[in-house]
Amino acid sequence: MRTSSTPAPGDNDEHTPDEVEELMGQITASVVRELREKSGAGMMECKKALEATGGDIEAAFDELRKSGLKTAEKKAGRATGEGRVATALSSDGKRGAMVAISCETDFVAKTPDFEGYLSDLAGHVLEHGPKSVDELMGQAWKAGGTVDEGLKGLIGKLGENIQISECACYANPEGQVAAYIHHDQKKGAIVDVTTGADAAAAGETLKSLCMHIVVFNPAAANRDSVSAEDVERERNIIKEGLAGKPEEIQEKIMLGRLEKFYAERVVTEQPWIKDDKSTVQKALEGTLGGGTQLRAFSRFQIGE
Repeated sequence: MRTSSTPAPGDNDEHTPDEVEELMGQITASVVRELREKSGAGMMECKKALEATGGDIEAAFDELRKSGLKTAEKKAGRATGEGRVATALSSDGKRGAMVAISCETDFVAKTPDFEGYLSDLAGHVLEHGPKSVDELMGQAWKAGGTVDEGLKGLIGKLGENIQISECACYANPEGQVAAYIHHDQKKGAIVDVTTGADAAAAGETLKSLCMHIVVFNPAAANRDSVSAEDVERERNIIKEGLAGKPEEIQEKIMLGRLEKFYAERVVTEQPWIKDDKSTVQKALEGTLGGGTQLRAFSRFQIGE
C-alpha cells in the first residue's frame, strides 16, 4: 500500500534515486499542507507539484496553476446547466453584489470547494465593483494570479466546466441595496433603491421587491430603461392592427396599448406581488415614503 511519503512508480522518473531520497526529505507533510491551503488543490496534486519543483512552494503553486489552465481548456465548451447564485451586502446596506456561477452538475455545485469559491467571489465583487464579467476575470485574485486563473484552478480541481455567468454591484449612499436568493439557489435578484427609510425599516419591503423580480422577471426598472427599439417595434405592431380606423381613435388606442406594454415590462408599473390592486411603485412609497425610487436591479438565473 502506498503512503503519503512513498512515491509511486514513475512519479519521480526525472530524478535519480539519490535525488528522490533527498527530495522526499524536504517535502514534509506540513509543506504539502501549506501548498494545499494556498492552492486549494488535493494532497496528491500538491505532493507531485512539490516533487517536480524540488520542494519550492511558489514554483509548485505555479505548476498547479498551469495544470489547472490545461484542464480548464479541455473542459471548456461542455454544457453548464447547473450552478448557484450568491450575494454579498455591506453591513450598512449601502452596497451589494451578486454573482452567478454555472457548472455541469448539481453534485459539484454542492461541494464545499464550489460553495467557498462562490462566496469568496461575491465578496470580491462587493469589494472591487467590476462592471462586467470580462473586467472581473482580469482582476487580481486573493489566492494569486487573476480571477480567471483562480477559476481555472477550480475547474482543474473539480473536473467540470465552470463559468462565471454574471455579476452585478450597486452602491447607493442615499438609499439601500438589498438582495434575495430563491430557495433553489439558482435564481436571485438585487435592487438599488433610493429611500429615506433605514435598513431596518426597509428590509422586509426590499426583500419582497427582490422576490417580485425573481417571480415576474421584469425587463426594466423604469420606462427610460426600455430600449427604443422595443418601443418602436411595439408601435409598429399596434399600428398594423389600426388600419382603417379614424386617426383620433388610432391615437387613443395606441396610447392605451403602450401603457399596457410598459405595465407588463417595467417593474414599478407591475401589480405588486403582495397586493395586485397596487402597483410596485405605490407599494414602495406606501411603506418606504414618498420619493422612493428603484434606480436599478439585476436578476440572475441558472438554467431554464
